[in-house]
Amino acid sequence: MRVPRSGARPSRRTAAGVLLAALSLLFTLPSAAHAADRPERGEAHMGMGVVEHDGRSGAPGISPRAVQTEGVDVSSHQGNVDWAALWNSGVKWSYVKATEGTYYKNPYFAQQYNGSYNVGMIRGAYHFATPNTTSGAAQANYFVDNGGGWSRDGKTLPGVLDIEWNPYGDQCYGLSQSAMVNWIRDFTNTYKARTGRDAVIYTATSWWTSCTGNYAGFGATNPLWVARYAASVGELPAGWGFYTMWQYTSTGPIVGDHNRFNGAYDRLQALANG
Repeated sequence: MRVPRSGARPSRRTAAGVLLAALSLLFTLPSAAHAADRPERGEAHMGMGVVEHDGRSGAPGISPRAVQTEGVDVSSHQGNVDWAALWNSGVKWSYVKATEGTYYKNPYFAQQYNGSYNVGMIRGAYHFATPNTTSGAAQANYFVDNGGGWSRDGKTLPGVLDIEWNPYGDQCYGLSQSAMVNWIRDFTNTYKARTGRDAVIYTATSWWTSCTGNYAGFGATNPLWVARYAASVGELPAGWGFYTMWQYTSTGPIVGDHNRFNGAYDRLQALANG
């Protein structure tokens, strides 16, 4: 009987198996790494996809002819916020994340929402939309029931629908453009029925173009809050001739996300009063 030598060359079948295993590992590692990068449910916040998809291209200047009012937006990422410091720095309005989908409520909402009000800010609440989990109506109701309501007290802004890139998967949440438009309409119609106000729509022009087909039908009713981290606001989504708010950076002082209301403080008060 022939005895195999120590260190004999492996068979072709064995070598092929090793090669296939290596190739399998090569192709699965990137997707696994991508999945590991995804946040946990509830961790999404306004503008988290802007830099990845649209980039960052300079800080905006201030035209002497343009009167704008500084604001911030916050979520649980900021924890307990130093509202007095923000007020003293010139910030006069804020939006606070209240909810996401129908499964998450911001645990810092009370400190953030009431704290901004107590220092004198005009404030409102926003909802991070997940159109692939439940209907627009269900999420609008969840939002209103958990901090997203409105009252005519002169200090409460209408609620915001934060509709942008999906941090948990497909950027358009697996919806067709027409289905996305219908979902947004379901949310905004329900929000208005519950509160009497048209919700503000927060989005980025590139996302809106990709995921709604640049639908123009909300511009006549819903104020626009546009996200673009650049020297100018750039092209707006179809249907809007001007923006109401502009998120221009995620690296501002005290808290990251800073915004400008497109008008003087009295116009901001007018929006709060409806």
